[in-house]
Amino acid sequence: MTDLPDRAIALCNSADLADSGLAVAFDVAYAGQTCRAFAIRYRGTPHAYLNRCTHVAMEMDYQPDRFFDDTGQWLLCATHGAAYLPSTGQCAGGPCRGGLVKIALSESDGVVHWHTAYNLQPVEF
Repeated sequence: MTDLPDRAIALCNSADLADSGLAVAFDVAYAGQTCRAFAIRYRGTPHAYLNRCTHVAMEMDYQPDRFFDDTGQWLLCATHGAAYLPSTGQCAGGPCRGGLVKIALSESDGVVHWHTAYNLQPVEF
């Protein structure tokens, strides 16, 4: 497989991501498929993952852009209750296998950017 160069793509304004709040959704091409992904802010730092539970490959949000539990400490899969650490995407409990697919983010000048990689590309419409 050939590595493609990393690109930074503007995702949202920094203010769009509140700590343990609503996510910002976006589409990526991953393993030859179009997949939903989401960005959140946790303890001041933005993080992004594929919106795909490791227990069963289905989207996790229980309402659009809602991934955090009531305490704001865990990312939950609405279908089977798998819990993930917001800072790493690692499985923290419930029926999950491994961790979520992490997407690299950076933040500068009030904008959050996501970074492409050989297996994660923007969806071209």
